[in-house]
Amino acid sequence: MKEQKNNSAAVNAQNVVPFKTRMRPYLIVAPALVITIGIMIPFIMSIYYSLTNYSFRLPMYSFVGLQNWINILKSVQFWKAVWVTLRYAFFSTAIEMLLGMGIAMLLNNLNNKFSKILRVALIFPLMVAPITATIIWQLMLNNSVGIIEKFLNIFGVYNFPWAAGASTAMMTVVMIDVWVNTSFCMLLVLAGLQSLPKSPFESAKIDGGSPWFNFRNLTLPMLKPSLYIALLFRLMAALQEYAIIFGLTKGGPGDTLMNLSLTSYQTGFQFQKFGYALPYILVLWVFINIIAKQIVKRQRAAQKQAAGLEE
Repeated sequence: MKEQKNNSAAVNAQNVVPFKTRMRPYLIVAPALVITIGIMIPFIMSIYYSLTNYSFRLPMYSFVGLQNWINILKSVQFWKAVWVTLRYAFFSTAIEMLLGMGIAMLLNNLNNKFSKILRVALIFPLMVAPITATIIWQLMLNNSVGIIEKFLNIFGVYNFPWAAGASTAMMTVVMIDVWVNTSFCMLLVLAGLQSLPKSPFESAKIDGGSPWFNFRNLTLPMLKPSLYIALLFRLMAALQEYAIIFGLTKGGPGDTLMNLSLTSYQTGFQFQKFGYALPYILVLWVFINIIAKQIVKRQRAAQKQAAGLEE
């Protein structure tokens, strides 16, 4: 009996997990939990305040329900801001993706000392803050001293409106965005190109596949996961763009470039209608969430297809 008791006591002692070991999983998860709570609290508060008439000008506020949302959905300003947001995101992202992919493929094919120097030079715009890049472009586009204006003068073009014209303002901010962020797309696509397996291309070369055949049937399908990642990040950033538009025109001329971010800022901080401004940002969150889910879904499908081609 004593031996059995001693054996059972030894087994129980072995089964006792030290306190540090038991707490380890919770400690690992703790940072993610803190970040999640830090994100959810402002998000829930923004939903609550969007249902009130909260204003910095008034000491008290009251619950108004869905009135702010109804007023916004009836507002012409809101739908114009949605149109500006989507148009800006589409043009800037599409151009950056095409240029980034083209430059990445060029650098990947060169693969010499010149291409390495070119990579460093092309990354430079990515290291410049968007607001700083906007100020630089303002100087270059200046009708009096701007270097781009002087260049256009050679071809007989004088006083081009750029951001001052309603018809050219969108083109101007997209051009600055493309200059700043094309490098980001290029880096992601270049990383994807350099991670592609060589065996499928060697087999295609033996079989006499043309460069276009290799690109369409091998490079592009296997590169799609990287393309979708670049698209996801750039589209999300473009939908909520603020710095470039505000730094260049503050949403002008007039309300030509008033997207959802700028409209929310103007309504909340300039007009001090905080409760009325929050639905703009929440609608933007809905757009980003829906689009991001669709891109991630397609990225996973492309990843499975690429894995099949690699095998």
